Amino acid sequence: MSKPFMAVVLALLAALPSAPRAHCDTLDGPVVQTARKALETGKANPVLAWVRPQDEGEIRAAFARALAVRKAGPEARALADTWFFETLVRVHRAGEGAPYTGLKSAGQDLGPAVQAADRAVDTGSSEAAEKLLADAVRTGARERFARLKAQKRPAEDVAAGRAWVEAYVPFVHYVEGVYQAAAGGAGAHAEPDGRTHGHAEPSAASHAHGEAAPAHPRGERH
Repeated sequence: MSKPFMAVVLALLAALPSAPRAHCDTLDGPVVQTARKALETGKANPVLAWVRPQDEGEIRAAFARALAVRKAGPEARALADTWFFETLVRVHRAGEGAPYTGLKSAGQDLGPAVQAADRAVDTGSSEAAEKLLADAVRTGARERFARLKAQKRPAEDVAAGRAWVEAYVPFVHYVEGVYQAAAGGAGAHAEPDGRTHGHAEPSAASHAHGEAAPAHPRGERH
C-alpha cells in the first residue's frame, strides 16, 4: 500500500465521528448506554458529554426529573428511563443539526464500517478499521477507473465520446469526494443532501448516473 494512499485512508479514519449517527439513536448505541449507566449511578456528567454546552441545562433538568420519577416504582422507572433516553438523543441529534426520528430498537444492522469503528474503540486498535477503509476506497476507485479505461476518449465518434464522459464523471467525483472527506477534518457531519452538521462522515459516493454525489462547494464542474 503506497504511503500517499494510506495517508488518505488514515485521514478518512480520523474524520469518522466518535459516535456515528448510524447508531446514536439506537437502544444499544453509545448515547443510550451512557444514559443507562448514568441513571443507575445518579451521576449526570457522562451524558453531558453527548450534548452541546448550551443544552446542558435542559439535560440536567431532565436527568433530575427522571431520577425523581424512577422512585415511584418499576413502571414509573421504565417510563422515566425511556423518556430520558428520548430527550437525550433528541438533544444530541439537534446538536448535530440532524432530525430526531425516535429511538431505534437494539440489534440494528449498522454495516461493517460502524462495527469496525466501535471495535477499534473497544480494542484500542484501529488496524482493522484502517484495512476496511483502505479496501473500500481501493475497490471503489479501481471499479470506476476500469469502467473509464474501457471507453475511448472523445474523438470523431460522438456516441463513444459520451460513453467515455459517462465513465469519467463518476471516477473523478469519487476521487474528489474521498479527498474532500479526508481533507475536511472532523468538524462537519455530512448529510445525504450535502449539508454538514457537527461531525464529519466521509462520503465516497460519486455524482453522476444514479450515484449520490459528494457536495461540491465550488459548484458542479463536469
